[in-house]
Amino acid sequence: MSGTSIALGIFLMYWFLISFLDRKGILEKYNISTFGPLPILMIRTTKGLKLLDILARPKRYWRIFANVGILMMFAGMVAMLLVIIISDLALYTSFLNNSVPAPGKYNAPRNILLIPGVNEFIPFTWGVIALIVTLVVHEFSHAILCRVEGIRVKSMGILLALVPIGGFAEPDDEQLFGKKEDVKTELPLTATIEEIEEWEQREKEEQNPKEEQNGEPGVLKHEEAKPEPAVVATRTQRSRILAAGVMANFCVAFVALLLFFGPVLGAIAPLSDAMIVGINESSPAQLAGLQENMIITQVDDTNVTTGMDLLSYLETAEPGDTLRIHASKDSVVSVHELKVPSSPEKCFSGVPVGGIVEGSPAEAAGIETGMTMLRINETRMRSIASFIDFMQGTKVNQTIEVEMMPSANYTGVLTENGTAIFDVQLAPHPSDGESGFLGVTYGNEGNLDCPMLGISIWMPQAKFYLEALKQIPSFLDEPVGWILLFGLPIYGFAGEGFRGFSGTIAQFYHPVGWAEPLGVGIFWIANSLLWIGWLNFYVGLFNCLPAVPLDGGHVFRDYSYSLIYRFTRNEAVSERISNSITASLSMLILLSFLFMIFGPFIGQLM
Repeated sequence: MSGTSIALGIFLMYWFLISFLDRKGILEKYNISTFGPLPILMIRTTKGLKLLDILARPKRYWRIFANVGILMMFAGMVAMLLVIIISDLALYTSFLNNSVPAPGKYNAPRNILLIPGVNEFIPFTWGVIALIVTLVVHEFSHAILCRVEGIRVKSMGILLALVPIGGFAEPDDEQLFGKKEDVKTELPLTATIEEIEEWEQREKEEQNPKEEQNGEPGVLKHEEAKPEPAVVATRTQRSRILAAGVMANFCVAFVALLLFFGPVLGAIAPLSDAMIVGINESSPAQLAGLQENMIITQVDDTNVTTGMDLLSYLETAEPGDTLRIHASKDSVVSVHELKVPSSPEKCFSGVPVGGIVEGSPAEAAGIETGMTMLRINETRMRSIASFIDFMQGTKVNQTIEVEMMPSANYTGVLTENGTAIFDVQLAPHPSDGESGFLGVTYGNEGNLDCPMLGISIWMPQAKFYLEALKQIPSFLDEPVGWILLFGLPIYGFAGEGFRGFSGTIAQFYHPVGWAEPLGVGIFWIANSLLWIGWLNFYVGLFNCLPAVPLDGGHVFRDYSYSLIYRFTRNEAVSERISNSITASLSMLILLSFLFMIFGPFIGQLM
């Protein structure tokens, strides 16, 4: 039985148990309720309410915090509406041009929801941690501002769905949104004589609240029991309370990402860019105990930071030499000894061309993927190291002669030896602008083969990837920086998505400096901060939408009412118009999301 089947079975059993306990009234007995039809438990308690009053004491600062939150909410509201409008227009234009994108993971309905385990971009462990922090921060900010504004909080508690998924605070809705209409109590047909007498007495008291007492009319009987006027939040107070959750999410996102891109990324360094991704059977590497996914960090006394360092060192090896190879896997370093074969094969008898850079001199000259580089000018290309050394000595606009072993489907002119020769004028190298640039990527399918050891090596450019991560904050003065930052877990730098330092990618890094004693714990910290920051930002931004029942919808309706009332001076008319506008906008936003989700599917049917 698969893990998914087991998890589904446990979930269904849990759902059945919750439904049974709810029907029997056992949950209600312990002040527990279910969240709608879902098996999510709301476990309430009044403990901790005094803590809210303590936290709410600096009222002036909390009001400033919430007032800034209102401004941030309207900024987020505009940003989200622009995103929705641009997305809808782009999809609508694709319908007109008959170029509707095919349904894929980026517009799959499951990935619209920010639920760990459902959304395939959000890892379960880090997603659950981030979701709990996000919900707790959001709800308790509402609760603190309720107490600042004198609104009662009835209870607090946690949301439970097999595991805790968040917290909640339950304000008094009548005080927050206004007193509901009183429902007149009807007398049941099966009432007893005693119940009828009590009902008649209650009706009499409601109609004649003032009775004679000691022969003096107009004196309230039981004056101490007179209920105090109900507290109802003003529109400004309600806006502060609702905006506090969004503001808290934005603040947590800012702090989490500041720590992630600051001291945490600064304490992570590349280990090596030489991962073993393939081992030949009965090869020296296999006999020495090397395994796939190991990272080679050292050969004898020479440090290995890239696959090129390894290949360069192996060129100096002689038959019969003993090599001590240091390799790391899951942060554990092991040493493996192997002997160079008596008739060693050099790592390459030429340099395979794994790809051609678009618009490069190599493409213009006609060099193709699958060819093998044998010679440049008079220098034999014995290995990738030979190619790198040669190219570092070239100049911009220098013309070189490249001899290639053609691929099987090459149709160009060949020499008597069956090779192809290309004259290429080099372009400026993108890294320094001074050395020459040919425009080929070397290796087979991006990997380096080394027959001497019997291994294939993958070089993921871990150093450049880490540097690119660190540079993201410097681009935030432009829209592209924000797109890159908050699309990072989904799109990454090239569509691959960056979900944190876990799995294979974590193998290429190790902690340094203050984080060295933490070991792999630094990756837990980094991943938690990344997802806490990302999820808090998105939840805060989503709640800015002017759609009821979201926080932004209530705030938008209140401010719409205030604006309309300035012109009409009629409460009923202002209330009706603001409600209509908000309801219409809510429906349009819902339809826009449905269009973005199902549009690609509809486009494929047309």
